Amino acid sequence: MRFNKTYLVLTLILLAFEILIATYIKTGFIRHTFGDFLCVILLYCFFKTFIEGHHFKIAISVLLIAFTVEFLQLTNYLELLNLENNHLAKVILGSTFQFSDLVAYSLGIITTIAIDFKIYKLWIS
Repeated sequence: MRFNKTYLVLTLILLAFEILIATYIKTGFIRHTFGDFLCVILLYCFFKTFIEGHHFKIAISVLLIAFTVEFLQLTNYLELLNLENNHLAKVILGSTFQFSDLVAYSLGIITTIAIDFKIYKLWIS
């Protein structure tokens, strides 16, 4: 474990964008797809703030978390957690399964891996 200031700054910037999207954009591509794309990048940066580990393993772990939450939306998990009337929980965890979200998560992780790989190659060159 190691604290990384760069990833903390990226996490905070992405979190600000996600909050702005959730607050001001109620429908459309930006809200429903681009927000999910950014979500996995945000989670990746958050984990990289505290965990010094293999980039690919962390990226796949984030993707598995995102997929798990998305597939949980096929159940009544918010009701089981007594959060079905909690607006914040619905925004953060989602309440309806969308295949397009899985695509957005996958593309977000692919983008993250590609960017990290390029930065890593530049760093060791």
